[in-house]
Amino acid sequence: MRIAMISEHASPLSALGGVDAGGQNAHVAALAAALAEQGHEVRVYTRRDDPAPPPVVEVHGFEVVHVPAGPAMTLAKDDLLPYMGDFAEWTAADWRGTWAPDVVHAHFWMSGLAAVTAARACDVPVVLTYHALGSVKRRHQGAADTSPAHRISYERQLGRVVDRVVVQCQDEIRELLLMGVPRTQMTLVPSGVDTALFCPEGPAEPRDPQRPRILTVGRLVPRKGYEDLICALPSVPGAELVIVGGPPDGRLDDDPYARRLRALAGQCRVADRVRLAGAVAAADMPRWYRSAEVLAAAPWYEPFGLTPLEAMACGVPVVGTAVGGLTDTVVDGVTGDLVPPREPRELGLALRRLLGDEVRRISYAAAAADRAAHSYSWRRVATRLAAVYASVAGRHLTSTESREAVV
Repeated sequence: MRIAMISEHASPLSALGGVDAGGQNAHVAALAAALAEQGHEVRVYTRRDDPAPPPVVEVHGFEVVHVPAGPAMTLAKDDLLPYMGDFAEWTAADWRGTWAPDVVHAHFWMSGLAAVTAARACDVPVVLTYHALGSVKRRHQGAADTSPAHRISYERQLGRVVDRVVVQCQDEIRELLLMGVPRTQMTLVPSGVDTALFCPEGPAEPRDPQRPRILTVGRLVPRKGYEDLICALPSVPGAELVIVGGPPDGRLDDDPYARRLRALAGQCRVADRVRLAGAVAAADMPRWYRSAEVLAAAPWYEPFGLTPLEAMACGVPVVGTAVGGLTDTVVDGVTGDLVPPREPRELGLALRRLLGDEVRRISYAAAAADRAAHSYSWRRVATRLAAVYASVAGRHLTSTESREAVV
C-alpha cells in the first residue's frame, strides 16, 4: 500500500527537545519506519524549514518530502496556518505525478486541513490523528494559548469530514464527543514504543548507588509539571531528581525556563538533589531509563505521553498524573501509581511510598515491561493502522492480515 503522511510542523528528521519538536516527531518517524518494514511504501510530507536539505530524504525505509510552503526557515507551529493552502496545492501536484497514494494520514489539525484539501483534488481517503486538541490546550493555558483563533472549530469540522479519526486514548474520545465528532468516526489505536531499543536488558547511565533516582523526561515547558516535581522533592528525602530535556544545542544556561527551575530548586532547598541533564539523543535514552528507580511524569495535561511508555518498556515503574493518555498506558496499582495533576504533596507522597517499598516497585517494573511489550510495540500498532488504511481505501485484508490486526 502507498501511504502518504502529512506532518506539517513535526518532521521525523528533527532533533527532539525544541518547543515544537517532541512526541509527534518521534511518533511519525517510528510509525513510518514500522509500516515500511511491513512492506508498505511510505512518504512523509513536512514543511521545508531549512533551505539546506534535499527535496527528498530517504531514512529507515521511507521518504521525507520537504514541501515548499512559506519561508524556508523555522517558524512557530502556531504561525503556519497561512501556508497550509500552498502546502496542499504543492502536495496535490506531487500526487498527480508519478506517486499517487492509496491513503493519506494527517498528523495534527493543520496537517488535516492540508490533507483534506489535497486529497479532495486527487480522490484519496484521509485518516487524521490530532495528537493534541485545541479545546484541551485552551482549558489549561487560557490566555497563554497562542493557537490560531479558529483552531477548535477547524478541529470539529475535520472530525466530521475525514474518513477516519484515529484517537490515541479514551480521554481523547470523550473530548471529541463533547466537540460533536461522531463516535462512529473514531478508531482507537495508541502510539507505540520501540521494544527492541527500549527494553530492560542493557547498560545504564552511571549514578550514585546510595541515592535513589527519580527520572523525568520531556521538553522544558511549564505544562510538563517540572515545578511540581521540584516542590514534591522535599517529601522524598535522599532521592535525586534528574530532568532530561532541553534545547537541542545543549545550552541550558541560556534557557530561561531551565534557570527558573534551578532557582526553584534553591528555594525548596533541594538544589543539591536536582540535576538538569539537558537534551539526550534518542539512542541513549534507554540508558537513562534503566538508571532510575521510577519515572515521574507530572504533566498538567498530556494528549498521549511517550516517555512513560518508553520507561515501562525498560522495566521502570511510573508515578504520573491522571491525565490524557497516562490513564490508558499506566495501570494504577499495577504498573505504577496515578495522582491528581498539579498536586505536589500527592506527588511527593506517591514517590516516597514507591521508593520505600522494594517488593512493590519490582512488581510494578515487571508488569510495566510486560504491558509495553505486548500492547504497545510499533509492529502491533503499525499492523492495526494498516488495517484502518485498508478499510478506508476500500481494500480487503487477507485472512492472515486480518488475524494479525486483532491479535
